[in-house]
Amino acid sequence: MSDQQIEGIIQAGYGVASGTTDSSPYPKGTIEMQAPFFRALGLDLAPFFPGTLNINISPKQFQLVSPQYTFRNVQWAEGFAPEDFSFTPCQIIDKNKSFDSLIYYPHPETKIGHFQNLSIVEVIAPLIPDLKYGDRILLSINTEQVRIFEK
Repeated sequence: MSDQQIEGIIQAGYGVASGTTDSSPYPKGTIEMQAPFFRALGLDLAPFFPGTLNINISPKQFQLVSPQYTFRNVQWAEGFAPEDFSFTPCQIIDKNKSFDSLIYYPHPETKIGHFQNLSIVEVIAPLIPDLKYGDRILLSINTEQVRIFEK
């Protein structure tokens, strides 16, 4: 296994994953709603905060090449089309502490009308004390599962 560390900046997302935005059709947040489906498929998100961190690695971009988990046609929300999701382990390093986390990747081809910037890595992590928007962190990824490249 070969690890690579990339510097990133925590930035605000849409608040849909955590359910913190008033405009979301998912008041509980998507992660909390999706978690039982992922658990039934073999991935337990219980150790993690039910939301995502948006890590901007610009000018670099990322691509999942061999994610540890891929779930296809997950029908997690009534009235919405099923979606494909991939996850792969990573670590967030903040103030010299390491937090085991997961890259969360809802496949854009199954999420009509949702654009995701390829310089933004969405990560599901445990609650990290004092982490705030604008903070610089290191993201450690497995290069066999994730490819980092310049735009």
